[in-house]
Amino acid sequence: MTYLYEEVLDKIENARRFGNLPGVEVSRAMLHGLGEPQKGMPYVHIAGTNGKGSVCAFLSSTLKEAGYKVGVFTSPHLVDFRERITVNGEMIPKETVTRIGNRLLEEDFGVSPTMFDYCMAMAVLYFKEQQCDIAVMETGLGGKLDSTNALGIPDVAIITRIGYDHMAILGNTLSEIAAEKAGIIKKGSYIISERQEPEAEAVIKKAARDCQYYELNEMDVKSASELEMKLLGVHQWENAAAAIKAAEFLLKDRSDRKQVIQEGIAQAKWPGRMEILSKEPFLMVDGAHNGHGVAALKESLLVLYPGEKFHFIMGVMADKDYENMVSELLPLAEDFVTVTPESERALQAERLASFIRGKGIHTECATCVEDALKLWKERAKKETNVDKIKKTVAFGSLYFIGEIEAMNDKIGKL
Repeated sequence: MTYLYEEVLDKIENARRFGNLPGVEVSRAMLHGLGEPQKGMPYVHIAGTNGKGSVCAFLSSTLKEAGYKVGVFTSPHLVDFRERITVNGEMIPKETVTRIGNRLLEEDFGVSPTMFDYCMAMAVLYFKEQQCDIAVMETGLGGKLDSTNALGIPDVAIITRIGYDHMAILGNTLSEIAAEKAGIIKKGSYIISERQEPEAEAVIKKAARDCQYYELNEMDVKSASELEMKLLGVHQWENAAAAIKAAEFLLKDRSDRKQVIQEGIAQAKWPGRMEILSKEPFLMVDGAHNGHGVAALKESLLVLYPGEKFHFIMGVMADKDYENMVSELLPLAEDFVTVTPESERALQAERLASFIRGKGIHTECATCVEDALKLWKERAKKETNVDKIKKTVAFGSLYFIGEIEAMNDKIGKL
């Protein structure tokens, strides 16, 4: 049976894993059944808690600027499924998703793939068809057992900042979480690590003892901060620095390396990360969905808009440490609007609002994203006095940010 595009997406997005095989084993079986399409494909592997997507954006933009044909695999998507698989910034065509999706769904791999397994296999097949010079692959969860870890030995492996996230799966300590992330480190790769807490750093260094290893330092970050870039936020300087170090290694034989890197960093885009959707009235969205991400958001707001307070719109998953996330932003908060994201795992808006009200901050509940944005617009109309105008920042789950992004065209009409 041949499925149409929407039917392929429905089948893939609702795929469930049965049995105890981890993603890496499932993907190995799938890749073997497909004839090992990953063989001979140079790639960069990126793991970490925060910043993976930004590093992908900086590095792929730089390699594209160098003339490479670059395949990029990331997750989750914000608006369109096809955002997960791109070549030189262009999303995989719908007809290609349909064709490759049907091929994958017809195969009996002897295992039960999840959506992520299907997506990764689709990306590898597409990148091979497109004869990509290099692929930039972001882990989905962890590293050691992640589906992307079936791809072999990467040319470069990058570990971004590690913090507390997905603790029920990855572990309760930074050492345990770092051990999962460091599972992408393999002998023969060039390893780059962003600056880590001491316990995470020790784990990564031990895993990389047989590799060429580089840990970013203050000078790397300072140098990156001096470059022109579209991605806002002081935390992006370190993500840019990680991409720069990887590009320097991959482009080491290029005499124009410095110029290529500067232009690539300047052109990099990554939607939903401190992205300003509207300047008047002001609306910024950011996918800060855990404690580390919210701390980075707070630091950036303090640097970019010193002395200001903000209206916050918040929607998160129930398994996140929302109490600490809220507490982090309380000193900057004028008020909050809470929303329940469209997900089975979502934290209910009223529960979140009740907690914030308990901290003495005025909070309203919105029934949906559209209602939250209407509240934003109504509030902006009332703040006619320039001295009273407050900027609005929507943050939380990437699914929630995706809902706002999907309404981008409507924002001006609300």
